[in-house]
Amino acid sequence: MHSNEIRFQPLRFIPMLIMMAILFYISHQPGDAINLSGRFGLDKLAHIAAYAVLAGTCLYPFHQQRNSIPTGKLALGVIIFCIVYGISDEIHQSFIPDRYVSLWDVVADGVGAIVAVLFWHKKYS
Repeated sequence: MHSNEIRFQPLRFIPMLIMMAILFYISHQPGDAINLSGRFGLDKLAHIAAYAVLAGTCLYPFHQQRNSIPTGKLALGVIIFCIVYGISDEIHQSFIPDRYVSLWDVVADGVGAIVAVLFWHKKYS
């Protein structure tokens, strides 16, 4: 196997799938079960932290091959993936009692993903 060949390691995707399941479970709870209304900053910090973790788990499967994958493309792909997942999460919440769609939540999700990707990029490039 050449040193620049990408090896697919499916088990390394498990943390990402677990994090996605956790986010789905939390967003499936009715609004009265998770009441952060009136605490704008706390809610957004939770989104930033959760999506930073999601971004980290998205980077994990590719970490060993980071020298074989253009880091800019990987970073952009992870950020886009996290934002799209955040959008799907907001759409999902629109069907849950006492939950609502928030553009600001998606922005916080994107910020969390960007922070994690920038940290990873600075540490490993």
